[in-house]
Amino acid sequence: MYWSVKSVKPLADYRLELIFANAEKRIFDVTPYLDHGLFRELRDRRFFDRAHIDFDSVAWSDRIDLDPEVLYEKSVLA
Repeated sequence: MYWSVKSVKPLADYRLELIFANAEKRIFDVTPYLDHGLFRELRDRRFFDRAHIDFDSVAWSDRIDLDPEVLYEKSVLA
């Protein structure tokens, strides 16, 4: 199944509150990614807080995004 993200809200401690097309609200922890490649830029809290929906996924810029399947599989129900 393809998981489409419909809403994203940055939370404290580098977490994201996500609402998927199936109406599930889930929490995704970004901290495991903050030491890798371009994701290091997300350590800047002002930049992290600019998370937005880009097509069906979450993005911060045209270089940094997270796949909706990863967001779903690695998140927990809120």
